[in-house]
Amino acid sequence: MRRGRAVVALESSVFAQGLPEPANREAHQRMCAAIEGNGALPAVLAMVRGEPTVGLEGDELERFLRREGVPKVSARDLGWAATRQLDGATTVAASLALCTVAGLDVFATGGIGGVHREPPFDESADLLELSRAPVITVCAGAKSILDVAATFERLDSYGVAVIGFGTDEFPGFFTRRTGLRLSASTDSPAEIARAFAAQRALGRPGALLVVQPPPAGAALDEDVVGSAVSRALEEARRAGVTGAAMTPFLLAAVEQATGGASRHANLALLEANAALAARIAVARREMG
Repeated sequence: MRRGRAVVALESSVFAQGLPEPANREAHQRMCAAIEGNGALPAVLAMVRGEPTVGLEGDELERFLRREGVPKVSARDLGWAATRQLDGATTVAASLALCTVAGLDVFATGGIGGVHREPPFDESADLLELSRAPVITVCAGAKSILDVAATFERLDSYGVAVIGFGTDEFPGFFTRRTGLRLSASTDSPAEIARAFAAQRALGRPGALLVVQPPPAGAALDEDVVGSAVSRALEEARRAGVTGAAMTPFLLAAVEQATGGASRHANLALLEANAALAARIAVARREMG
């Protein structure tokens, strides 16, 4: 950053909890290669023995990739992790908080958290953090296991600006279509960079959420995903799964129900989002 290079932040929870080995290593390699190939530098965010870390590397990165009991941390947990000198793999919310502290303004992830289908009062901290963190956040919409329509409405309620890249619909993570129309769309990374600059100049708080659909060759059919999620929710009820365990349980169940197709889609969209974030970060730097 001091040398004027474009930097793209990445969460560590997707590597330490979201994807099993060896898919997590593949995701890290593909995302970093996509960022570097588009002229920017990747920076994985984490809490390492209580130290807020921008640029998880070497032995510490390896520890997170081996999934050696590293817990997930949200924004609310950062102070406690620092006090107790704990490790923590950052969620979207925690990553946005660290981006704000470090002065990073471009972040790439897979799908944001949001309003859960069951129970509907269970809402991800990602939404609130998006409303106050001044960071361009590139994703493929909200995770398909969520109530995507309710999440889309909550983003509107929180005043989070949403721009579609190559789409005029809010994508559904594994799926390209949801029927939820966007009020703004573009095919230009430079225009996104200018929109963010204008948002900041107007004193508007919060993120600029950039959504792009998963690559066409990897995207899943909406009906297939819907059926898989419904079955996964029924399994979760029978197993008594609740709270923080719900998301990884549902994602694993959907992967099993789709014969692994959802993991392929996940890896493809992570790579695509990283590449787009790098292009936007370069455009930001070129603006000066």
